[in-house]
Amino acid sequence: MDPEQMLGRCPLSPVAGTGWLRGWRLTFGGEKHAPDGALCTIVPDEVGAVFVALYDIAEFDAAALDEWMQVPSALYRRIRIRVHDGARDVAAWTHVLDVHEGGLPSLPTLQMIAHAAEVAGAPDDYVASLRNRPTAGL
Repeated sequence: MDPEQMLGRCPLSPVAGTGWLRGWRLTFGGEKHAPDGALCTIVPDEVGAVFVALYDIAEFDAAALDEWMQVPSALYRRIRIRVHDGARDVAAWTHVLDVHEGGLPSLPTLQMIAHAAEVAGAPDDYVASLRNRPTAGL
């Protein structure tokens, strides 16, 4: 997640590191739930890997983040995952769409994802692969 957005949504939750979510891939879905393109999510994929930022989420912020991610309306759901932080696997929470995969993100959404990955220190080729994904062009 973009650090500026995260600070606004979860001001009590500092960055705790970065890592790779192995066995998952970044994708999009739920076009009918967003006016300008599909929403970001991850899905299981044996050969996939997603670069992620880890945050130390305060209890107060966890509830606010669930609300922001529309967990109460069942658009997203929170799941427990394992992230490899370079030294070991650590348990973490993430949100995944609870709708079918498919559709293209808006250009601003994809730019925000690529910027967040770049700021977090993702490898250049990973950031480039994000920037080169197709978009809905909005």
